[in-house]
Amino acid sequence: MMLTELTSVSSGALPVGAFREHLRLGTGFADDGAEDPLLESLLRAAIAAVEGRTGKVLLTRSFLWTLTAWRDGDSQPLPVAPVSALNAVAIVDREENSEVISADLYFLTQDTHRPHLTSAGSCLPGIALGGRAEITFDAGFGATWDAVPEDLAQAVFLLAGHYYEHRSEASAGASAMPFGVSALLERWRTVRILGGAAT
Repeated sequence: MMLTELTSVSSGALPVGAFREHLRLGTGFADDGAEDPLLESLLRAAIAAVEGRTGKVLLTRSFLWTLTAWRDGDSQPLPVAPVSALNAVAIVDREENSEVISADLYFLTQDTHRPHLTSAGSCLPGIALGGRAEITFDAGFGATWDAVPEDLAQAVFLLAGHYYEHRSEASAGASAMPFGVSALLERWRTVRILGGAAT
C-alpha cells in the first residue's frame, strides 16, 4: 500500500502570524518577517508529525492511495481521516490497463477515525493478481486553519514551538514529542488491534 499527496498545503493556509504571536516574537522592527520562512518550515514539520501520530489530516489535500488487495470484500478502511470526498476508484491490471469504476458502485462511509470505501452492492470490484486499486480522495478538517480542532491546533503550536526552542540542538531529547503534545493527541489516535489492522 502506498499513500501519495497529490496537493500540498499552501503557504497562505499556514498560521504563521498566529504562531509568531504564540512565540511572543517582537514586532515593529525593520526585519519583521525575516523569520517567517523558518516559522513556516517548523509549522509544516509539526503538522506532519501530528498527522503521522494521529492519522488525521489537518488541512484539506487530495491523496492517491494504491493497494493490491481489499481488506474486506465489501468495505475498505481508508488510511487517514476525515475524508470529505471520494474522487475516483480505478482498477489497474498487471499490463497497466486502467478501468475507472462507476461512482454508483461505491460510497463513502464517514467515521471519525476510520472512514470506509463501501460497496453499494455485494462486494468491491475484484483486483487481479499483479494488479492494484487506485483510490483518489480529499481528506482534512478544512481548507483554513480555523477549521482544525482546537486541541490539534494547540498541539501543532506547542510542537513547532518546541522545534523552535531546540532548533540548534541535535540530541534525541530535542526531537522527542513533548508530553503535553502527546496528551493533546491521545484522543485522536486510531486504536489498532488484530495484529496492526486498524479498527
